[in-house]
Amino acid sequence: MSDITLAPATTDTDIAAVRSLCWAYRDFLLAVPGISRAVTSAFHPDTRYESLMASLPELHARPTGVILLARDATGTPAGCGMSHPLDRATSEIKRVFVTDIARGQGLAEQICSTLISQARSDGYSRVVLDTHRLLHSAQRLYRRMGFTERGPYQPIPPEALPELRFFEYPL
Repeated sequence: MSDITLAPATTDTDIAAVRSLCWAYRDFLLAVPGISRAVTSAFHPDTRYESLMASLPELHARPTGVILLARDATGTPAGCGMSHPLDRATSEIKRVFVTDIARGQGLAEQICSTLISQARSDGYSRVVLDTHRLLHSAQRLYRRMGFTERGPYQPIPPEALPELRFFEYPL
């Protein structure tokens, strides 16, 4: 993993790379057998996701959030993750994604650890996140890192609730 660099996405080029990774993440979710296209599309319809991608820099802006971008030794984007405040005490981790070629190298854990450290430095008292019920490797990672499963931490459409798992990490 020494060939991977992880840093805040601060330039237009960085943000464009993160947006591309986020679209790849959405495509990944739509391709996982058993993940409901209807639920994913309800959360991420094209027009809503386009709007979300346009607002990433504002939603995850410093000093209360951050966008991380991982690049391999050639400069190719390899993964991303971001955080933003839900309230004064709570930072939410969003869209942790690692490309196929970079998987299995501990990059997702590095991204999450960096986001947790940033939240702690920013004065939050807890970090929360959610993942799909069928993303077992993500759930194993979060548990291994010390996250505990909990109920929803914000309103979720009833049809999506059975599809998600929610986690919390106290700081």
